[in-house]
Amino acid sequence: MIGALSLLPFLWFVLTSVKSAGQITAIPPQIMPAFHADFYRSAVSEHGLFRYLANSVIVAGSTTLISIAIGALAAYALTRFRFSWARSCLMLLLAISMFPQISIAGPVWKILSHLGWLNTYQGISAAYVSLSLPLAIWILSTFFRELPYEIEEAALIDGCSRLQALRKVVLPLAAPGLFTAAILVFIHAWNEFFFALIILTNSNLQTLPVGIALFPGEYTMPWGEIAAASTMATLPLVVLTLLFQRRIIRGLSAGAVKG
Repeated sequence: MIGALSLLPFLWFVLTSVKSAGQITAIPPQIMPAFHADFYRSAVSEHGLFRYLANSVIVAGSTTLISIAIGALAAYALTRFRFSWARSCLMLLLAISMFPQISIAGPVWKILSHLGWLNTYQGISAAYVSLSLPLAIWILSTFFRELPYEIEEAALIDGCSRLQALRKVVLPLAAPGLFTAAILVFIHAWNEFFFALIILTNSNLQTLPVGIALFPGEYTMPWGEIAAASTMATLPLVVLTLLFQRRIIRGLSAGAVKG
């Protein structure tokens, strides 16, 4: 029941995207649409939807790869090497992830401005990595902590270096956790709006959330095109989650139970 209620907004803008202009403003509201693709064609041809989609794929994909690569190394170090401050470091990462975005927007913008990274893919990706790393490290450290150290120790005895043991033994065993962290980081980067709005002011580089929010309209808001673009932006995440929901759940719960 709760799941069905949560899907109602998504269903509403899917139906809106295939209505006619008259049906969108009709009073009382008309539930059954006319089932045409005019708004989709307009979103693609007049508003550059595919450009925003490509930008989001580049930014979210690069953010995911970098966050998982750095997060895996950091989580491995925090769980395998005996640091007295390892637990404090994890708690600090968790606290950092709770900072409101507006509180760090100024410093992030100033740093990227000094680097000349405003309106660049590397600039927005760097901002997203800084936001996503605490989540990735927390998930992966919880997962790595439950992996049997004896298997890794056997690889070290057989002549593997620490990095070889990580690459050949630990990471394959941690695949569910890596996959879960990657999916969550990708979804976060795909949906993020605030930093994309202040860092990417060039319309050719804007991501889907910002591009859709700034769809131009003459005299009125183009609700049909916005609904069509929102459907195309949300559908990949819905499909991705439905296809891999078992692996996501298994990855989230794997570190919580020993044995």
